[in-house]
Amino acid sequence: MGRKLLTEHINVEGIDTFEVYRKHGGYRSVEKALKTMTPDEVVEEVKKSGLRGRGGAGFPTGMKWSFLAKPEGVPRYLVCNADESEPGTFKDRQLMSKLPHLLIEGMITSSYALGANTSYIYIRGELLYVLRILEKAIAEAYANGFLGKNILGSGYDLDLHVHPGGGAYICGEETALLESLEGKRGNPRNKPPFPAVQGLYARPTVVNNVESIAAIPVIVNMTGDEYAKIGVGRSTGTKLISACGHLNKPGIYEIELGLPVEEFIYSDEYCGGIWKGRELKAVVAGGSSVPILPKELILKTTAGENRLMTYESLSDGGFITGTMLGSGGFIAMDETTCIVRNTWNFSRFYHHESCGQCSPCREGTGWLEKVLHRLEYGHGHMEDIDLLVSVAKQIEGNTICPLGEAAAWPVAAAVRHFRDEFEWHVKHPQEATRTGAVYPGKAVLA
Repeated sequence: MGRKLLTEHINVEGIDTFEVYRKHGGYRSVEKALKTMTPDEVVEEVKKSGLRGRGGAGFPTGMKWSFLAKPEGVPRYLVCNADESEPGTFKDRQLMSKLPHLLIEGMITSSYALGANTSYIYIRGELLYVLRILEKAIAEAYANGFLGKNILGSGYDLDLHVHPGGGAYICGEETALLESLEGKRGNPRNKPPFPAVQGLYARPTVVNNVESIAAIPVIVNMTGDEYAKIGVGRSTGTKLISACGHLNKPGIYEIELGLPVEEFIYSDEYCGGIWKGRELKAVVAGGSSVPILPKELILKTTAGENRLMTYESLSDGGFITGTMLGSGGFIAMDETTCIVRNTWNFSRFYHHESCGQCSPCREGTGWLEKVLHRLEYGHGHMEDIDLLVSVAKQIEGNTICPLGEAAAWPVAAAVRHFRDEFEWHVKHPQEATRTGAVYPGKAVLA
């Protein structure tokens, strides 16, 4: 297996306690940053590392930090987005529950770099057990002088708070998260102004994912240049992948970016192949919001090159023949999977989670769900297939936040790559709606 930068000590007994975490090198990045580095030097190391946001967008973290406005006498905030709600993604909750001090160390070092004296971890409301773990770890950090006033005698002060959300997918969008953190309904804001200028309480704010912040201690300790040597091209470092679906060994894997997708799926070191000896049919590589790809396109690009677990390789071909790494929610589907039913299930989720603020998303997600339900339950028409594509196009690019795209992209990709299966549902409704029915293949449509 590749190098483990975040999860090297995850199975050490008692690693969730300050004492054990400290014995295994914990909080060294805080000591190094506060005693030997300026905030700008920490930011520069993150830039050199090439770290890209691990929450889905993949935007360079150091560059995002450099956008933070720094008006004189105005407080700045760092907010950790721990509202992990993407279907198929479950890596952040494991980091927080098993290595809470790694996140806290990352929050301290990052807050110092950004000049923030108050920071927040906004956690999904359903994860109360994780919230309790974080609160205990934060109390230990305060008791040992790593939070509070004059940390390690450096003159730097930081207060860290955990805030539970209301359990809404939309609060994973950074401006909706900030609205919720301020005690309002979690509706996304119009941008500009961007959070880096007017974020929490209209003050300059950086919002980063759990995994992104957890990588900061590693980068500071090993230096950005060394971190950048891991991975391929602009996809540097390691990435946590939430692997689920029809796999022999589902779970959370830390991989070096650049690992071939085929090796990740079939190697005994990782997912161990498709369960019950079945054939792979399709993969959603980055959580439910990214385009689905059939087996031939997830393993190879159209140029015949091995598809790699990197931002660039997975997006090769655009949305016509490519997809996105996203948050790393890797969902494998075997030959028995009904693509129409799976797409309908995703659409039900996005319709339910739409905040309703934008008409294209509020109405469009409802239409996607209704039309897909019609197809799945044997009442569809051929024109419904093109109607799905039309509705998806009318949602995409016409909403305040990316939830519209998250609802539209999976539907458009499913029709693009599996249109024959949608047609089968229309032409053979009795067979398609039979319990346990499996699409028999293109030959049936001939």
